[in-house]
Amino acid sequence: MTLLPSILVIVAACYLIGGIPFGFLMGKAKGIDIRDHGSGNIGATNVLRTCGKAAGLICFLLDALKGFLPVAFVIHLAGPDVVRAIEILDSSPRITLNEYSPLIAVFATVSGHIWTPYLRFRGGKGIATSAGALLAVSPIPVVVGLVLWAIVVATTKYVSLASIMAAASLPITGIVTSDVPAGEMTSDPVLILLFVLAFVAIVRHSSNIQRLLSGTENRIGTKKEPE
Repeated sequence: MTLLPSILVIVAACYLIGGIPFGFLMGKAKGIDIRDHGSGNIGATNVLRTCGKAAGLICFLLDALKGFLPVAFVIHLAGPDVVRAIEILDSSPRITLNEYSPLIAVFATVSGHIWTPYLRFRGGKGIATSAGALLAVSPIPVVVGLVLWAIVVATTKYVSLASIMAAASLPITGIVTSDVPAGEMTSDPVLILLFVLAFVAIVRHSSNIQRLLSGTENRIGTKKEPE
């Protein structure tokens, strides 16, 4: 298979896997349409609030897993040289599209969750799926982001604020832990990926940001908790 068809197959497969609406399916298992409850979002936070803590945790893990598995598989197919290029990414300009395959897989998988084809392109906000997908490519920023998320939730009870801060921490942690020379960071594909996913996550939480600023955002455990 030539390069272009291979990339198209990766995009299609990752998009369809990422689009699996676990939150919606868990709602259906409870006899409800999760989109008609709470924030109307199919993500883990709305599942937690609507269906309980156990359902919310399971949904988060499934959404993260559907992000991790396809990207990890693409890295496996790409081979060890590509993995090294992703992890260390030396200053060589000879990076081919093959070496970008795992990054393309991340974008496709997260896009599948945000714009799921199974629910007329109305999906979640992509936090759990992004965490899973990035864990296969750049685990340190994900671990830092998850720790920060847990701390913010524990101290403020705002899941949306925790998600926004965790997303914002991704590129910052990426820069701090990167082996790429400072002058070349703007062309580093992994850092670009972290910035783009952070931007998308924050934009997807724009309504939450407005409620946080106005003091009307609901805390976890209250009756109405938007994701």
